[in-house]
Amino acid sequence: MEATGGGFRKELVSKLLQMHFTDSKTKVSGDALRLMAELLTIFVVEAAIRSVRQAQAEDLALVDVDQLEKVLPQLLLDF
Repeated sequence: MEATGGGFRKELVSKLLQMHFTDSKTKVSGDALRLMAELLTIFVVEAAIRSVRQAQAEDLALVDVDQLEKVLPQLLLDF
């Protein structure tokens, strides 16, 4: 996560959102950027926690992409 204070920078979130807008003139308010940055932070932290729990359930010492892939479907449904 890029950031000061443990979250995503508004500039990064803005660029990510702009990549998916069909109209280049679409703007996002500062409040919406802060909310989206907070949501992304929560999502990433939750993904990490669930991946660690999955690795523990498999008696693994390290987490890798396999554990993330296993928890991702339910994580996406929860969000």
